[in-house]
Amino acid sequence: MGAGVPDAAAGELDRAVAQLRPGRPDLRWTGRDAWHLTLAFLGEVDESVVARLTPRLTRAAARHPCLSLSLGGAGAFPAPQRARVLWTGIQGDVPGLAALAASVGAGARRAGVPPANEGRSFRPHLTLARCRAPADVRTLVEALSGFAGTPWTATGIYLIRSRLTGTPRYETLAACPLRKPPS
Repeated sequence: MGAGVPDAAAGELDRAVAQLRPGRPDLRWTGRDAWHLTLAFLGEVDESVVARLTPRLTRAAARHPCLSLSLGGAGAFPAPQRARVLWTGIQGDVPGLAALAASVGAGARRAGVPPANEGRSFRPHLTLARCRAPADVRTLVEALSGFAGTPWTATGIYLIRSRLTGTPRYETLAACPLRKPPS
């Protein structure tokens, strides 16, 4: 379950990352077509559960207002000197995003699909690259530390199926709008 990144914001980040990719062919860089903010990773979900999950996620999204977000900075999991994942951070209404992620997780639990990352603190990020073996990415984190993208308004969340065999592919199964502000 995730939120999309608008083309303009993805383009800014793509330009910042493009100059770094050639120097680190050892990393598996994600493409902008795969960039999204994960609110809850659900693992494998049976089709019958998707039918129960979608209305619960739609109700959860409708309880939360649109969010002002932006991309910025960088980091690595578990740490830059022994990274498995290089990421850029999410800025803006992070408390609102965390509340939305909690509602998504609760909806998933009620549908019988507890999030695989349950019990871990929510750390909003966008994955830029994965490392097959732990790698030192401190220079990349430093190079991206000053990156600050243009803010955008997130208006919805998406139930996304990922197929990770071969080239990763992502398919949107449902779009759930966030509550619009009163006009």
